[in-house]
Amino acid sequence: MASFNRVVLVGNLTRDPELRYIPSGTAVSDIGLAVNDRVKRGDQWVDETTFVDITLWGRTAEIANEYLSKGSPVLIEGRLKLDRWEKDGQKHSKLKVIGERLQMLGGRDGGGSGGGGGGGGGARRGGSRSNDGDQSYDEPDYMPAGGAPPSDDIPF
Repeated sequence: MASFNRVVLVGNLTRDPELRYIPSGTAVSDIGLAVNDRVKRGDQWVDETTFVDITLWGRTAEIANEYLSKGSPVLIEGRLKLDRWEKDGQKHSKLKVIGERLQMLGGRDGGGSGGGGGGGGGARRGGSRSNDGDQSYDEPDYMPAGGAPPSDDIPF
């Protein structure tokens, strides 16, 4: 039987990214994401928030640390991973997301993106940014949000 493990989340960071480097020199960043949903309970609409822990690796982790802060709106694409461990004789487990793609949402001057302009020349390949408010990168892992797909990709 085939398997498919893919998650796409849009939400806001619950804390600043925590960047560290493992002994091999690879960057790792842990972020928390709050994803809001509106559900109807009886005759009233209620907001439900789901909190998700996400681990980013490599250049994605460094970019998150450089450009994101608490409250920043982002889209994360990745896969689910179940961590299991034993502590004091008790078994524990936690479901988290391994983020493989990060898209920053919101404008440059808002949306909690933090930081000023300039600096960080290594973070943007080719130095291009779109003027539509979304930040994009020339690396293949970073695709701009919005914009129409080519007409030959529309399935109808």
